[in-house]
Amino acid sequence: MEQISITAVFTPKEGKADALQSELKKAQKASRQEPGCLQYDLHQSIDDDTLVLHELYENNEAVQQHINSEHYQEYRKNTEDLLASRNVYKLKKLD
Repeated sequence: MEQISITAVFTPKEGKADALQSELKKAQKASRQEPGCLQYDLHQSIDDDTLVLHELYENNEAVQQHINSEHYQEYRKNTEDLLASRNVYKLKKLD
């Protein structure tokens, strides 16, 4: 099976950047411990409060396990009121 890369771009609501970053860091810590997670790095734009997650998984099964995890469900619930937008791209590498 092929590796799956995920790029998630988050725009926080005004005044919610610190709270969003805190929730994403909690998810990052737990996600890095998952079997099949090869990379889970949080970045912040140098121009604004946009946050970007770069994730890499062994395969789609690992992605599904991540999505079904308790910490993922908790992060989604805890960030609902913090986000102006959330765009997620699940990608496979082209040779």
